[in-house]
Amino acid sequence: MRPNILLITTDQQRGDCLSCDGHPVCETPNLDALAEKGFRFSRAYTSVPSCTPARSAIMTGMDQWNHGRLNMEGDDPLDWPQTLPGGLAAAGYHTQGVGKMHFYPQRRLYGFHNTILDESGRSMDGFVSDYIAWFEKNKTADIGYRDHTVDWNSWMARPSHLPEHLHPTYWTVNEGIRFVQSRDFTKPFFLWLSFARPHSPYDAPRPYWDMYQDADIPKPAVGDWCSEQDKPVADVNAPFSHRPWVQTRRARQGYYGNITFIDHQLGRFFYEMERLAPGQLDNTFVIFTSDHGDMMGDHHHWRKTYAFEGSSRIPFLVRPPKTWGLKRGAVIDKPVELRDILPTLWEAAGLQSPSTVDGSSLIPLMKDSSTKWRDFVHGEHTRCYTREYGQQWLTNGREKYVWFHHTGRELYFDLANDPQECRDLSKDAKHQPRIQELRHRLADILHRRGDPRGKDGKLTVVEQGLGRSPNYFKWAEIAAKTDYRRAQ
Repeated sequence: MRPNILLITTDQQRGDCLSCDGHPVCETPNLDALAEKGFRFSRAYTSVPSCTPARSAIMTGMDQWNHGRLNMEGDDPLDWPQTLPGGLAAAGYHTQGVGKMHFYPQRRLYGFHNTILDESGRSMDGFVSDYIAWFEKNKTADIGYRDHTVDWNSWMARPSHLPEHLHPTYWTVNEGIRFVQSRDFTKPFFLWLSFARPHSPYDAPRPYWDMYQDADIPKPAVGDWCSEQDKPVADVNAPFSHRPWVQTRRARQGYYGNITFIDHQLGRFFYEMERLAPGQLDNTFVIFTSDHGDMMGDHHHWRKTYAFEGSSRIPFLVRPPKTWGLKRGAVIDKPVELRDILPTLWEAAGLQSPSTVDGSSLIPLMKDSSTKWRDFVHGEHTRCYTREYGQQWLTNGREKYVWFHHTGRELYFDLANDPQECRDLSKDAKHQPRIQELRHRLADILHRRGDPRGKDGKLTVVEQGLGRSPNYFKWAEIAAKTDYRRAQ
């Protein structure tokens, strides 16, 4: 019997913000239980650490040069010859997206049978999100859902002014429960349950805010390489700003509160799913992850797009159906990436990945952790908040090489001994042979894909970043002639 498939994503959750990952404060009991019944991938990354590119990798299984999104730019249709929900729908799955999809156009289905959306503040061409429409109908006072005044990318934080049942996290789980109650029970289902938090605003409901009021919240890491950002910036949405500890602590308090609120609501979802059809959860293949992390003041940086661990490393849990009889509670330290989701879920459904897919199924790794696997993840963000931060990077979770392609600046971190990236070893004589090797490796990757930053196999500083890869337009042309919902 084919399993149900449940993909759960949070938005902007750091890889270290799970109790089972060793976080000293942030509580995630239901996710810890999920890890205990399955697998935790401790070195999971997002290759382009911002919302739209990360979702492009999930939807297509492609690396960033092939799905084309090299940064957050673009509000054009995301055209590809195949999508994760499209292939599952064609194979007989009832497919539903709930929460934040971050698609353009916002109502485009991309292979889903249906989507119910919470798109935060994004509204194009008269779009009204389903959460906002629901909120306006069900609010119990003359209030707006954003009357707490905190902006979508702000380092500011405060408890939500809303009761729990009006918060978007609660609504997202309600809609997930509604789907598993009303779905076509003659088919297996694919549900992408996508939360808009813990992405700012850091607006945890009051009980979850209070949970961390007296917690010993860890202070941000500050590297020996980041002195140029060691200054306060008044802009409340500033991506670089040295905030006083009281403000950074408040941001982390709200952030952890939102994560724990999501965790508790997932417990409610699992309970209702099992109550509705006992044994249903045991026949469901579950992946939990996030699109990218949040710097949360580390190195005086906020938000995402960066190569650094707070931005690029993500939580990644997989719980296969109980009937598969695989090892439980295992930790796998191979470098995995969001592009691996599509081939994993398609294999779980008994499908072969299309030829367009660059990722690899994680199922062989779960069966045998010694399975041959990639050595590194190559990441990038061609344009960040400032020109100087356009970057390329390589990591295997034990070390990281970062090259800034507009300036030629380099950073090298020994993650095994310095997981918070506080010591830049790029000028250390002892590490020069390894750094040179990684330089050549990155240049070769760029050269082979036809990227001018790897001209003739050498890293080459460029004046302009790329908003799209040339391959994006190739795939868009193919997609225009292809039914992307057809299983291959």
